Amino acid sequence: MSFSSGSTRRALLAGMPAALTAASSSAPDATRKPNILLLISDQFRGDCLGCLGLNPMGLTPNLDGMASRGVVFRSAFANQPVCAPARGSIFTGQYPARHGVVRNGVALPAGTPTLATTLRASGYSANYIGKWHLAGNGRGATPPAGRGGFLDLWEASNELEWTSHAYEGDLYDNSGQPIHFANRYRADFLTDRVERFLRGAREPFLLVASYLEVHHQNDSDTFDPPREFKNRYPNPFVPQDLRPLPGTWPSQLADYFACVAKMDEVVGRIRGVLADTGLDRDTILVFVSDHGCHFKTRNTEYKRSPHDSSLHIPLVMEGPGFNRGIEIPELVGQVDLMPALLAACDVPAPAGVQGHSFLPLLDRQTKDWRDEVYFELSEFMLGRGLRTPQYTYAVAVPRLGGQLPGHAERYVEYMLYDNFADPWQHVNLAGRAPYAKITDELRARLIARMRDAASETTPIEPCWFPYP
Repeated sequence: MSFSSGSTRRALLAGMPAALTAASSSAPDATRKPNILLLISDQFRGDCLGCLGLNPMGLTPNLDGMASRGVVFRSAFANQPVCAPARGSIFTGQYPARHGVVRNGVALPAGTPTLATTLRASGYSANYIGKWHLAGNGRGATPPAGRGGFLDLWEASNELEWTSHAYEGDLYDNSGQPIHFANRYRADFLTDRVERFLRGAREPFLLVASYLEVHHQNDSDTFDPPREFKNRYPNPFVPQDLRPLPGTWPSQLADYFACVAKMDEVVGRIRGVLADTGLDRDTILVFVSDHGCHFKTRNTEYKRSPHDSSLHIPLVMEGPGFNRGIEIPELVGQVDLMPALLAACDVPAPAGVQGHSFLPLLDRQTKDWRDEVYFELSEFMLGRGLRTPQYTYAVAVPRLGGQLPGHAERYVEYMLYDNFADPWQHVNLAGRAPYAKITDELRARLIARMRDAASETTPIEPCWFPYP
């Protein structure tokens, strides 16, 4: 689903309510290509957005303001709940099995068409600040060939979690030289660099600002908010998916929420800079995450599971064509973001993109939208799955763990959740006789999606432990 070439920008602007168009100091110029500012917050649970009504703590007033002016997607999901594969899908519009980054530590193949290469070929500059995580095992500097087409401003670390702590660390510039920071909170330092870019930006531009927050600090296994946010939430609301399950949330949730609140403050600051410079009139602002966080309740990791706590991510957009004040209920995946952004810029998507532009959903053109998200699993387990409005269905390779290959000889059904009856995903229905017909249908749909995503024809066996 996509608008015809050359009409997208005009169609989007025509759909903007007049009151919202007037909110800027002047209306955007429909003949100009919009800038794109993509903010990625690592490991940010989708249900932390206050505007979705799932968390009563008021952690995200700036994101909620962004949503009230723009578009918020209630059901946005990761196509792989691991850092590198998810980022590969965001930038390529492809599933991990197709773009090749099937787990962390695998580099995005040089020459892969990306959001950056495509926009740069259309006259954009392509700029990157923050965590990259698509250059394989290198932790710090990334050579130009490994930057996915971001060949203009480059101030990044491949694995920022290993080259920085909350108040000190290093990014690396275009020449691979360190940009050191100290006595400045990491998210604030990255935002300093973002503001520096915006105040001198040449348009049109693509800028990705990729924050480590709200991800845990790997070497200490802690969530590290800024000092002024510490102890802000001593008795936090506990999401219902976590409550009955053992995990790290009793000791970590308060600091995690403080990191969420800080990221929201960052969004407020960036929105202020955009307004101050007038760039808000011509800049599409996007806030998204690579995956969620389940606090080791579903496995011994923070993600890498088929549950909503791993897969459900925030996706909020505002700017020219998106200032509509609407919520989109249909399911969308990370692979859909790249083609949607290209369509909003009237730039054709390159061959091989597997996602679909969700722009028609903004005009409530939903008839042809496939309302499900296909996802892949790696590292903790090798698996595949579907998230539909009602069901989560997942299969996995039996008795294998660790660094697995990208494909398998067989999968076995191991999880089925009815998200209408059990929205917190506590009752696994896999193998239960009353759900046999539903399981048969979902199995057939998943086999078809596996074939489409990566020409994968691996058979799926029914659950090994059926229930009456």
